[in-house]
Amino acid sequence: MAGIEAFFNQPQQKPREPIGPGELLSPPDEAAIKWPEPNENPKFWERPPIRMPENLDPKTCEITTKPLHVVHVTAEMAPVAKVGGLGDVVTGLARAHLCQGHNVEVCIPYYSSLEGKVEDVQHVMDFDVPKGEQWEWDGEKEIRMSDFQWSMYSGKIGGCPIIALRPAFREGSNLFVGQRIYGGSYNEAEAYLSFCRASLECLRVTGRDPNVIHVHEWQCSAVAMLYWDVYHAQGLLNNAKVMLTIHNMDNTGECREEEFMATGVPGSEFNTLEKAMDERTIGHNPERLCLMKGAIVYSNYVTTVSPTYAREALNGSAGFLGKTLMKERTKFSGVINGVDTEIWDARLDNFLPANFKPGTMEGKALCKKYVQMGLGMNVDPHKPLVVCISRLVPQKGINLIEHAIPRTKEKGGQFVLLGSGHSDPPFQRLAESVYKNDKDVKLLIFYSDALSHLLYAAADCVLVPSMFEPCGLTQMIAMCYGALPIVRKTGGLADTVHDVDDPSMSDSKKNGFVFEGADNNSLDGALDRAMRYYHERKPWWKGMQEQVMDIDNSWERAGEEYVQLYRMITGIREDNDHY
Repeated sequence: MAGIEAFFNQPQQKPREPIGPGELLSPPDEAAIKWPEPNENPKFWERPPIRMPENLDPKTCEITTKPLHVVHVTAEMAPVAKVGGLGDVVTGLARAHLCQGHNVEVCIPYYSSLEGKVEDVQHVMDFDVPKGEQWEWDGEKEIRMSDFQWSMYSGKIGGCPIIALRPAFREGSNLFVGQRIYGGSYNEAEAYLSFCRASLECLRVTGRDPNVIHVHEWQCSAVAMLYWDVYHAQGLLNNAKVMLTIHNMDNTGECREEEFMATGVPGSEFNTLEKAMDERTIGHNPERLCLMKGAIVYSNYVTTVSPTYAREALNGSAGFLGKTLMKERTKFSGVINGVDTEIWDARLDNFLPANFKPGTMEGKALCKKYVQMGLGMNVDPHKPLVVCISRLVPQKGINLIEHAIPRTKEKGGQFVLLGSGHSDPPFQRLAESVYKNDKDVKLLIFYSDALSHLLYAAADCVLVPSMFEPCGLTQMIAMCYGALPIVRKTGGLADTVHDVDDPSMSDSKKNGFVFEGADNNSLDGALDRAMRYYHERKPWWKGMQEQVMDIDNSWERAGEEYVQLYRMITGIREDNDHY
């Protein structure tokens, strides 16, 4: 089994000895590495790890004096219920807060694709959840209410306690049934609206009344609306404050009134301009709801995943939602995501043939050689290796990625692309024609977690030319592995990457190559500088690699910002707080 799931699910081999603070999991030893062959089967990135990072000194955190009970309600959770960055954020944030002593639970749908992937799973109880349907006979509308039975399971994902919910088998429902997350034949709006009501009902029937209900994205936005107008209004849940985190404003959760009946509440109760009406549908027949707008209005606080993305939203890039955010701007801000250092750590990454850290960087050169050999590339330490790990969708700057491939080679570098998405076909054609036998370019049109670890470790630069990027983890993960990011200045990329030639930045904050335009010439300016500096400024480059690895991109940093927001909206202060 390859990828991040292997870290949690495959039998772990005992290390030869405990690994102490600062020690490398696999010290650089060229003679000890089993070097890969380009055509070996299984592929070199599918090899089981040589050692597992067991017997490490436990992560130390400052334990809180006033722990909070936080329940996340989410559609995704890394590593096994993950499609994008949402899953990484939920798991990383939960782990950071658990380490500090907070009581954290994550409520997710029990997708059928999760079977066998949840640790310590146990059936807890079945409970009834109100559900409505709207029928129409001879032009007359009729609402029918019923109870729909759900099952609650407990367990852990990535070491975090979860509440997993799914319709009971006897209901014969196909909600959340499919081969992958979002991969079923069911109506997603109905599924997530039903899940939102079930999550609140589960809190009620189990006697949970947390301090914070933290909801994520459009899929779980109805939780904020139902909490205040149903559960809190009726005295069923009294304690919690609600936080919404918007990870991407591209999908806002458009919803018809009759679809909202899946919550057991008529959509007409929320379909007003002051609540959740989608302004874009005014004058339509019928007018529709926007679930994300409703959550913004009803939440006690709203975050998005970087300060720049928050500013961009207020300045109009969020479309009609920007108007709602502007009205609610006193309760809206951006918090930069973190990187889960239990997964992304060059010192302890068990997918690497050799590990490294600032001051002991020899392992990075060995990782580059390992990848070059395994992919059948020219094995040349003097050629800068540019890596792009990306979903192949328009948001990610598809045209710029395509342009960067020959430009990198022209400037004496190598290029590796790892990714898949809607824009697969043109890259697949290039992989099978122009670059089929190219020793300096490899286009890998699929995704592998294990291979992504190896590529980050091997890379000299990581390209992230997104058209928009709410936060982005790629550029921060790259820095954890000593790779300098090349990014377009937008969203979280602007907050986390500062150009090495920016005179307004202190040298300690400079960490990559930044361009502002969306055209090829703008990209060339940053890419060409990176190639030139790699060739001409070797000592400087080595120093920058170590400098970017020392940047604190951890969830501990980001998690503390969220705790301060939680305390602000709940009024629960630490004993030593002086507000």
